[in-house]
Amino acid sequence: MISFLQSKAWRTFQQKLNRETFTDNGDNWSYLAIKESGILNTRLYAPYGPAVMDETSFDSAVTSLKKVAHQQGVTFIRVEPQSGVTTDYLKSHDFRPVTYQQLQPAHTQIIDLSHTKDEILAAMSQNSRNITRNYHKKGMTIRISHDPSEITVLTSLLARVAHRNHITPHSEEYFRTQTLALFPIKAAALYIAEFENTPIAAALVYDSADTRTYAHAAASDEYRKLSAGTALVGQMILDAKDAGLKYFDLYGIAPNDNPKHPWAGFTRFKKSFGGKEVTYPGAWDLPLRPLQYRIYRTYQSIRKKLR
Repeated sequence: MISFLQSKAWRTFQQKLNRETFTDNGDNWSYLAIKESGILNTRLYAPYGPAVMDETSFDSAVTSLKKVAHQQGVTFIRVEPQSGVTTDYLKSHDFRPVTYQQLQPAHTQIIDLSHTKDEILAAMSQNSRNITRNYHKKGMTIRISHDPSEITVLTSLLARVAHRNHITPHSEEYFRTQTLALFPIKAAALYIAEFENTPIAAALVYDSADTRTYAHAAASDEYRKLSAGTALVGQMILDAKDAGLKYFDLYGIAPNDNPKHPWAGFTRFKKSFGGKEVTYPGAWDLPLRPLQYRIYRTYQSIRKKLR
């Protein structure tokens, strides 16, 4: 399973954001890396990458990343391998764990779509299963859009959720750029739940060669009793099965079912659809300019304490 964030489609989106991207591949390894600039640093970042099979292929990918990084003069390389290496291996090879900021989730819930539809439904909680099967009886409809102009359905709902919960979502321009890059090639889709011709929930999904990833979603608080968000996810899962995909990634849960974790609420929601919890090694930095990197880490540590 190779993450959508390591796909050609995601590279296309990054390039539309005017970001420099770099790719390479070899025996059992490949990567998409993005050059990023931050305060007191520049870095080469491979989100959920490199994609590798084992330690040998990881070393080969890192050798290639180092070559590009030196050519670009960056401060460090940041990786997030999903498999092939352990945290102990990363530590022993001079990588430093990223603990001061949230990047891609290190814990997620994956549904195996090789099972039959009945088996997939049976693995859901009773409530999620009933809603998935019967949402239409409540007068709800769900449709799929690849029209970039309809992204405003999601962004307007996200704005209301952000206001209620005092969070800052991605900008509308960010989502619009995504749709212009990904919708025409069917690498992403917008699911919209409607009640009496009114959009009451929406979600954006990404499709890679074998996996559908549940990404951004929001629902109207006014219609919360209809559980439109649950209906959307259930339908997305069944549609992914029909499309011949192998996995459905619910993308991000709290570790160890921690009830005090900020993600505890939507972790319970995501786990209600069944699947298996998967843990990745997380994000790790490989410093290439040690002095600059130490200054950068010190700044980040101070910044975290002041929050």
